[in-house]
Amino acid sequence: MRIEPQTKRAFAFFDGQNLYHSVKEAFGYFYPNYDPMALTEKFCRGEGWMLEKVHFYTGIPDENDNYFWHHFWKAKLASMGKCGIQTFSRPLRYRFQSVKLPDDKRVTILVGQEKGIDIRIALDIVRMARLNLYDVAFVFSQDQDLSEVADEVRNISRDQDRWIKVVSAFPVSPTFKNQRGINGTDWVKFGKSLYDECLDAGDYRPKQK
Repeated sequence: MRIEPQTKRAFAFFDGQNLYHSVKEAFGYFYPNYDPMALTEKFCRGEGWMLEKVHFYTGIPDENDNYFWHHFWKAKLASMGKCGIQTFSRPLRYRFQSVKLPDDKRVTILVGQEKGIDIRIALDIVRMARLNLYDVAFVFSQDQDLSEVADEVRNISRDQDRWIKVVSAFPVSPTFKNQRGINGTDWVKFGKSLYDECLDAGDYRPKQK
């Protein structure tokens, strides 16, 4: 019988780009102004979980491709590191993509895509579960590619005969159509008022050259 621990150790895993785009659509913020540590601490206090570690993952464009976002993420990640957040980044990979315009014409644009970020998140969640480092994996993402992670953690819970929970946290608002968390996880929704209590006081936007 898997006994629910009285004190639950929580590890947070942030999909930086996924959360940014969700918040942008839900709340209208045009750059990632969240504080991962503050957000996680807010939820853990409310749930009575003991926060032990925060992990943050993002892709970063090359400086020559996007000066603004390259320097923004470099500065924000450096600040996170000073706060004890474990960060992981990879360069964006680019490919041409056809986009349909409102007048039905199509244009081809160069689009930057993350490669390996979701795999890194998945590997870390599974590895740390196997090592019995946490009881709650608190995932800030709606990426359904991570649904298999929830299945694997349930297998680990069964094999190790211990209680483990995987939580998917995401924003909600009348303008945000995606109301689903990661399949197979517990869903935790947050509104703008809670999010605004956890804004990052730093401004990492570089001055334009």
